[in-house]
Amino acid sequence: MEPRDLSAQVAYQAGRGIEEVAREHGIDPGDLVKLASNENPFGPSPAAVDAIREAAGNASSYPKASHTDLTAELAERWNVKPAQVWLANGGDGALDYLARAMLDPGDTVLVPKPGFAYYGMSARYHHGEVREYPLSKDDGFALAADTVLSEYDGERIVYLTSPHNPSGGRFSLDAVEAIANETDDWTLVLVDEAYGEYADAPSAISLLDDRDDVAVLRTFSKAFGLAGVRLGYAVVPDDWADAYARVNTPFAASELACRGGLAALSDDEHVEKSVETTRWAREYIYDHLDAPTWESHGNFVLAEVGAASAVTAAVQERGVILRDCTSFGLPDCVRLTCGTRDETRRAVSELNEVLAE
Repeated sequence: MEPRDLSAQVAYQAGRGIEEVAREHGIDPGDLVKLASNENPFGPSPAAVDAIREAAGNASSYPKASHTDLTAELAERWNVKPAQVWLANGGDGALDYLARAMLDPGDTVLVPKPGFAYYGMSARYHHGEVREYPLSKDDGFALAADTVLSEYDGERIVYLTSPHNPSGGRFSLDAVEAIANETDDWTLVLVDEAYGEYADAPSAISLLDDRDDVAVLRTFSKAFGLAGVRLGYAVVPDDWADAYARVNTPFAASELACRGGLAALSDDEHVEKSVETTRWAREYIYDHLDAPTWESHGNFVLAEVGAASAVTAAVQERGVILRDCTSFGLPDCVRLTCGTRDETRRAVSELNEVLAE
């Protein structure tokens, strides 16, 4: 017996971890700086850590109350009904729920290239077909309505990443609304705002007041520093919010995740420090890196360095882990996560030395 044909699937390639690189190069893990996975360099909110420790004593119970509490808190924050908030095991879990709710076998989705590989993976898992709209270095990875609509052909879901990974660009709300206006009534415009806290721009969630064809993805993995507990959510139109009960994986957002998420939402100081440091780091990279970069609205910067695989390997030997963007179809680019001030300065210095050689 064999699994079904998975040849159309493209495996997701995560950034390399500190322990993995340390073993490979014989480096003390404490001497490594990892700026490859867009994680929060300050870690999780201290309030979230305390909440997770306290919740550990309730790990034998299903997360019914905590799920309800977190849903209500997010609904109040975004001025939507609790039923419109679909909690999930990470943002990718929310993508799966939306695919389950929207796709029949053979339906087609439209995804950005380059972009997050899991958009297409999730659609294919649910027996959908995938088409792409290209984002090009030649026009600065411009995220405009025309870029998407020129490739649109009646797809069931159109994925917009804003801020976009790996370029860092973003769609304006006008562009999102224009895409929703020009696509068919049966098309969902799904706006992935995983990096939304870092962007000085309003959320597309505001469009849900007047529309039933836009949904928005958010996560606790980035600005809230909870990537390891896997907690994300979608905010969906009111008209079909009750589909959640039919498509969600029961209790996928765990007790520890929900309690940690609730605490993280109340820790404004941690998020503000994370966002302010990211803004500083972006400007530092623009000003001091000896390579072309693109303006970013996320917690990372894309840089054109030549042979990315060779450059990232050389920088790793110096103790800094960056993301080789070959897997995004950008073999001459690397992505630098915004670290602390010391981490960012070190990464730029080491990368500059490698580029000079």
